[in-house]
Amino acid sequence: MRIIAGEFGGRRLKAVPGMKTRPTTDKVKEAMFSMLGQFFDGGQALDLYAGSGGLAIEAVSRGMDHAYLIDRQYAAIQTIQDNVAVTKMPECFTIWKMPAEKALLKLADAKEQFDLILLDPPYKQQQMLVELQQFVKMDLLKPGAIILCETDTSLTYPEEIPHYTLKRQQNYGITEVAIFEFIG
Repeated sequence: MRIIAGEFGGRRLKAVPGMKTRPTTDKVKEAMFSMLGQFFDGGQALDLYAGSGGLAIEAVSRGMDHAYLIDRQYAAIQTIQDNVAVTKMPECFTIWKMPAEKALLKLADAKEQFDLILLDPPYKQQQMLVELQQFVKMDLLKPGAIILCETDTSLTYPEEIPHYTLKRQQNYGITEVAIFEFIG
C-alpha cells in the first residue's frame, strides 16, 4: 500500500496486521479519488472506519486541510499512528480509538462539520443508509459535502435517498464504490 498522489505521494503505508480489516487496494483507491475529482482545495474529512488510515491520508495528501480517523481496534490505531507519522504532518490528523457511533456523537457535540466523509466499514456491518441519515440529523455535513461509500456488491441503494444525490457508482470485483453529494 502507498499514498498515490499529492504532497505525500509515493510514501509506503503499513496494513493493519491480522484479518480483521480489509485494506482498500491501490487500484480501487486511485479509482475512488479519480471519481472524487483528484484534488481538494482545503476542507475537513472524516474517515469513520479508518483501518490503516490510507483513505484519509490520501485525502489530506491531495489537499484536505485536516482529517479525523476513527477506528475501534487497537491494532488499527497503532497502524494509523505509524502511517500518519510517514506524512511528517501529524497536526493534520486527529486519531480516535472508539466505535463509530460514539465518535459521531462526540463530533456532533463539538459542532464539527465535514466536506468529505469516507465510509469503508466491515462488509458485515454495512449500514450506509442509516449512517447517511444520521449525518443529516446530527448536522455533520457542510453544504455540498461528499460521502464516499465502499461496500461489497450485495448492497443495493434505493433510487432516491433523502438529502442526497448519487453522483457515481462503480464496481471493482467484489467492491462497490458509491459517491453521494449532500443537497440539504
